[in-house]
Amino acid sequence: MSTTPRGTDRSEAARSHLWGHFTRQSAWADDVPTIVRGQGHHIWDDQGRQYIDGLSGLFVVQAGHGRTELAEAGRVQAEKLAFFPLWSYAHPQAIDLAERLAAYAPGDLNHVFFTTGGGEAVETAWKLAKNYFKLTGKPNKYKVISRSIAYHGTTHGALSITGLPTLKAQFEPLVPGAHKVPNTNEYRAPDHLRDDPKAFGRWAADRIGDAIEMEGPDTVAAVFLEPVQNAGGCFPPPPGYFERVREICDQYDVLLVSDEVICAFGRIGSIFACDDFGYVPDMITCAKGMTSGYSPIGALIASDKLYEPFATGNASFAHGYTFGGHPVSAAVANANLDLFEREGITTHVKESAPAFRRTLEGLLDLPIVGDVRGEGFFYGIELVKDKVTRETFDDDESERLLRGFLSGALFEAGLYCRADDRGDPVIQLAPPLTCGQAEFDEITGILRSVLTEAWARL
Repeated sequence: MSTTPRGTDRSEAARSHLWGHFTRQSAWADDVPTIVRGQGHHIWDDQGRQYIDGLSGLFVVQAGHGRTELAEAGRVQAEKLAFFPLWSYAHPQAIDLAERLAAYAPGDLNHVFFTTGGGEAVETAWKLAKNYFKLTGKPNKYKVISRSIAYHGTTHGALSITGLPTLKAQFEPLVPGAHKVPNTNEYRAPDHLRDDPKAFGRWAADRIGDAIEMEGPDTVAAVFLEPVQNAGGCFPPPPGYFERVREICDQYDVLLVSDEVICAFGRIGSIFACDDFGYVPDMITCAKGMTSGYSPIGALIASDKLYEPFATGNASFAHGYTFGGHPVSAAVANANLDLFEREGITTHVKESAPAFRRTLEGLLDLPIVGDVRGEGFFYGIELVKDKVTRETFDDDESERLLRGFLSGALFEAGLYCRADDRGDPVIQLAPPLTCGQAEFDEITGILRSVLTEAWARL
């Protein structure tokens, strides 16, 4: 039995004192799943059971578990300088990491504002957009546009940008000025566009232009888009989509924010996924994989244009976080990126991604699997009642399927992943970037067995 230092059974202590994130606390009534160790592509619980980590923790552990060199980088830095803020001062690790991120970023995105996570980076981007337009004589440009079902964070500003009504309802009223447009779910595209990806991409991008016109171009500051949308189950951009979005943003003097909290640091292939899809945004938000999860950090990377009003005179961006650019986290990030370069992580993803896709697409012979979609090491598997009509599950059926069976059954079978119904029911996969064919086969074998049983139970 695992006990706390005070002698309490850990499950009992968790039920009494630990408040889980996005967790139904009632689910902990009998047992609290407790993960105690990770090594490579696998994790272990407090009962000694092994699972393949099919979600990289939470789209985070790019380099895999148990990387002692990353832990050591944090220890060395903590002994030298454990903490100092970036409020009017700098420290070497933040300087070095900022230079490095600017070198990786496309175009003239040369200026790095550190946060402690992704939601804070998104919050920072919206505040910077509003601040920038106020300083450049366009104070009415404050609104933002994002996509339906998209997730961008939980702070009040980031939650307003988020396109998931069920996540927002209990916290309203939120920050005004956030508007939504259709996403790029080609599987659910209008019938006349479903078989023409380029036409669908043009249609989806043009809805952004329509929204800007509807709200008034002199009121819209920014468009927030993930390279591959996470919520809803990994929606890649159709051909030409981002090229057209960039044209629209330039036409209306609207900033394009590439929200890469999940997609950056090799998840799609390159360090920044905007490079994978051939567009240059005005800002990039990133976090998660920057340290492979070994210490928390996030960042906003901004263009020269956005930085210029703050470069001289008395102007300052009156925004910050105590732990933004923390010395230990920055040191771990630098060590993680050293590891990426030494081991060729992004090259491995680009070379292995087609095999991951082919292996997962083998599941399309199952009657419950309607679509397999994604890019790089980031995939969603949409579940359906009828493959011919693409009929989905209603709310009660989805509750029984995902929470009543799949989440527990997949974990029990040895796969940690996400069974999600923010949108239509999907299984999401994002394994560590060091995985290969053996892990792809292990993941797919478990999925086949459990999904076959799920269909039999319907």
